[in-house]
Amino acid sequence: MAEKGALLPAYLIVGPDELKRKQAVARLRARVDGPLAAFNLEELVANDDMDPVEVLASLNTLPMGGDRRVVVIEAAEKLPKAVSEAIVDYLSSPNESCTLALVAGTLAKSTRLYKAVAGVGPRSVVDCSAKKGCDLPPYVQKLAQAHGVSITADAARELVARVGESTTMLDTQLGSLAALLGGSGTISPEFVEANVARVAEVKPWEFLDVLSARDVRRALSLHRLLDGSALGLLSLVTGRLRELVCARSLPARGDGAAVAHELGKQDWQVKNHVRWARRFADGELEALLGACAEAERALKSGAEEEDTMVRLITRICGA
Repeated sequence: MAEKGALLPAYLIVGPDELKRKQAVARLRARVDGPLAAFNLEELVANDDMDPVEVLASLNTLPMGGDRRVVVIEAAEKLPKAVSEAIVDYLSSPNESCTLALVAGTLAKSTRLYKAVAGVGPRSVVDCSAKKGCDLPPYVQKLAQAHGVSITADAARELVARVGESTTMLDTQLGSLAALLGGSGTISPEFVEANVARVAEVKPWEFLDVLSARDVRRALSLHRLLDGSALGLLSLVTGRLRELVCARSLPARGDGAAVAHELGKQDWQVKNHVRWARRFADGELEALLGACAEAERALKSGAEEEDTMVRLITRICGA
């Protein structure tokens, strides 16, 4: 949705990324800012009691003292069928001085409502798809710029790990961190750790990545926060070490590009494997697989889980 130029009669702002949805709605609100905004902007939330007659009356109302009226309907996926059908009919001949913005977390492309809005014009559907996990840290770095600060790649990854994947939460935390920095400067991993509480559940892959990087302090810290059995975690650790053995041996044979194929994974899932594998000396990974087997026998014999895993983690990290 362009910031300038003529607006379409309708937009569908759809997708799970809440921050993107808010930003798109904010751009529409800005088109009716001013003393008459209260008359030319109406914001509704879909509910079971919504009356199609009232909705159509709002959409057909002419703007006051301006050339554009905006009607925003949040949670459009929850529109009653009567209202949804009324909007579909309305869009066949819409009020050209009014822009309808339907905001939804999800809406199937097969629905009549989706098709009706998509048919209004080019770019009428504003895609607010969620960022994938691997794409979030670069996105966080871009968000930081809007707050007048920068954030290192490692700090961005740490922020995502602590806050989770909600872009709204990430943006809010960036605002708080920027304020603590006085509105300028660079956010470091240490600054994130000192000022952002962990609210997101630790993912096993996050722990495995830190372990592969041989960061003993963070590996032990994340291990304390993990749920599940020690044997289950040990199985994951053993699997990661085997992946690193593969990632170390293939480049040595001049076939480093085949790591993803050999492991049956996507390229982005193993993009750091070769780099991590190089942190281990010749034969060290194989010896650590033996240590995993020893830890498994100890756990199955009733050894204390915390002590056994901590010893293994510190050994893997070379501490």
